[in-house]
Amino acid sequence: MGSVEEDIEAGGAALSRFDYEVAFKHFDKAAKADAKNATAFFGKAEAALGLPKMEPEQILGFYLKAVELEPDNAQYLEAYALFCLDLGRFGDAEKAFNSAADADPEEAPMYWAEFAVQYLRRAPAAMEAKGLELDDKTLDMVRRKSLEYAIRALSLTKEDAARLL
Repeated sequence: MGSVEEDIEAGGAALSRFDYEVAFKHFDKAAKADAKNATAFFGKAEAALGLPKMEPEQILGFYLKAVELEPDNAQYLEAYALFCLDLGRFGDAEKAFNSAADADPEEAPMYWAEFAVQYLRRAPAAMEAKGLELDDKTLDMVRRKSLEYAIRALSLTKEDAARLL
C-alpha cells in the first residue's frame, strides 16, 4: 500500500501522460487518506478535467477544497479562476484572480492581464449563450472592466492611460 506522497507522485506522473483515469484514482486515494492535503484535491480537479463523465460542479468542488486548504497558493487560485471562467462564473473568477495576485504580488500583473483578456473574450459569448442581448451598453461594461484590469496590469493610473491613448 502506497503512502499519500507516493499516490500524489503517481497521480502526477499519470497526469503528465494524459492518463486522466489513473491520475484521478491516485489523487482520489491520496485525498481519502489525507483529507487535509491540498495537492491531492488539486490533482483530482486537474485529472477530472480530462474525464468526460465528471460533472463541472464536482470539479469545482475539488478546486474549492484545494483553495480552502491552501488559500495563499497562487497556482491553485489561478486554476480555479480559469475553471470559473469556463463555467461563466465571472465574479468568482475575478475574486480568485485578485486573490492569486494578493498571494503572489510579484506576478500580480500577469493575473490581472489574464483576467482582462479572458473576460473580454468569454463574457460576451457567455451572455449570448444565455440569450442576453449584447447591446453597446453591455459591451461597453465588459470592455470597461477588462480595460480596468489591463491598466492595473500595466501599473498605470486611469489618467496616465487616457493621456497615453
